[in-house]
Amino acid sequence: MRKSLMGVSALALLTALSACSKQEPTTQTPPVAEATQPAAADPLVASLSGEWRSADDKARDEFRHPKEALEFWGLAPGMTVLEVQPGAGWWSDILAPYANATGGKYYATAADLANPELSEAAKQGRKDFEARFAARPDVYGSVQFVNFGARSAPLPENTFDFALSARSFHGWMGGGVTDKFLKDLYGALKPGGILAIEQHRANPGEQDPKAASGYVTEAYVIEQAQKAGFELVEKSQINANAKDTKDHPFGVWTLPPTKRTRPYSEGPDANDPNFDRTKYDAIGESDRMTLKFRKPAAPAA
Repeated sequence: MRKSLMGVSALALLTALSACSKQEPTTQTPPVAEATQPAAADPLVASLSGEWRSADDKARDEFRHPKEALEFWGLAPGMTVLEVQPGAGWWSDILAPYANATGGKYYATAADLANPELSEAAKQGRKDFEARFAARPDVYGSVQFVNFGARSAPLPENTFDFALSARSFHGWMGGGVTDKFLKDLYGALKPGGILAIEQHRANPGEQDPKAASGYVTEAYVIEQAQKAGFELVEKSQINANAKDTKDHPFGVWTLPPTKRTRPYSEGPDANDPNFDRTKYDAIGESDRMTLKFRKPAAPAA
């Protein structure tokens, strides 16, 4: 799918990663701008209330519970954070300012520029996303981007304290990259690092391996993460929605915020003006699992 909160300067460039088998992040290093946002006692609250977040994005807090979720997952000041497949940047507008305000670092995965088959549209999408951060160094600080895709090199090894994958697991399944992406994230997290997962939750039972509806069983996500080496720390019902019947004509995308009224196969803008959305809008956003995993800490010497 915006000003510095603590009055700190933009972060300095990270030193280049030395392992030749690992990719190096692309860094945005715009000039430092004067901070105009007053210091806040709680940098997470300040990130959530920041003027850079749109009214529509803030309206979704009712359904996505970002403060409660991030506190549950264990986001803390000074962390090096990786956001996986940030989409339009809903979480980015919370995580990047928070990292900037607390002395942390924020990375985002982006289209794999090393892939010779990458489309021009994907390249432009990445360019536009990078420009958005570069335009507000007072808010976002020095943001870094790492290539990520079906053919991408491993992520920087043992680098991140916290990685967030929000509503992307079904896409991994559809693309046949679940094993690769979980392996990449496992290698990229420091020992003891947190993998936070938010995902549309299917009812218990047999899992469609392609997750065509967008819903995935909690048991399947846990199984796959544990297979990659992660430990399940805790589950939360923060994002549960008992009104979600999960049997919608266009999958989870029938619900807000996507609100599809025609199959996606007909194009992203296909619309049926006669489709009655009343009951789907009344449901709100999907029922979701909120899971906290950890890369096991290094064994004692």
